[in-house]
Amino acid sequence: MEKYAVVVAGGSGMRMGTAVPKQFLPLRGKPVLWYTLTAFLDSFPDMQIILVLPEQYLETGKEILRSTYDPNRIWMTIGGETRFHSVRNGLQHIKKHSIIFVHDGVRCLLTPGLIRRCFDGAVDKGNAIPAIKAVDTIRIETVNGNMQIDREKVRIIQTPQTFFSDLIKSAFEQDFHESFTDEASVVEKLGVKINLIEGESSNIKITRPLDLLIAERVLEEREMGL
Repeated sequence: MEKYAVVVAGGSGMRMGTAVPKQFLPLRGKPVLWYTLTAFLDSFPDMQIILVLPEQYLETGKEILRSTYDPNRIWMTIGGETRFHSVRNGLQHIKKHSIIFVHDGVRCLLTPGLIRRCFDGAVDKGNAIPAIKAVDTIRIETVNGNMQIDREKVRIIQTPQTFFSDLIKSAFEQDFHESFTDEASVVEKLGVKINLIEGESSNIKITRPLDLLIAERVLEEREMGL
C-alpha cells in the first residue's frame, strides 16, 4: 500500500512571540520541522512526504529537506489561505490509491510507532484519528453560563489524521466551511464515522515558548533511553 504524509507547516510565530515561524525555530540544534519529517521517514521505508509551506519560506524548507537523511522522499508545495486549503493543495499531488497521513508540522514529538498504528487503523476501518483522554476538569459555555461535563467522555484530538486516499480526497472536494477545524471534521461532513485510536501524551503542538522547553526535555529523555 502506497503511503503519503501531507505535513502542513504554514503557521506563523504570533503566539510564540518570535519573528520566525515556530516550525523553523531551533530545537536541540535542529529546526522543529526536521524532527517531524524524520519521524515520518523512520516510520516506513516507502513513506513519501509532501511538505506544505508558505511561499516565502520555500527556500528555508529546501535547506531543512537537504539536512534529512533521505530528501528524495520529500517534496514541497505552497500552502493556501487556511489549513483546509493548504491540505487540499497537498492532496492534489497524490494520484495513487494510498493511505494518506495529514500532520501538523509543529507536532514534532510524534513517534514512528504512532504513525504505524494510524496506518493499521486506517487500513482496518478507513480512517484513524489519534486522540488522548482529557485529564483536567472540563466546563462548557452555555447560554445560561457554563457547566461541567464528564471528562471521561472528552477526547483531545491529535494528528496524524489518517485516511484512505479516495475518502479524504473526495472530502476535500467540498467547499470550505468554518466548522472544518481538522481533517476528521471535513470527512465527517460526508457522513463517515470517525475512528479514534490511542494517541500519545507527548505528541504536543509547539505553540508557546513553554512547549519548546517541554519538547527539549522529551527529546533529551528519549536520547537517554528513558
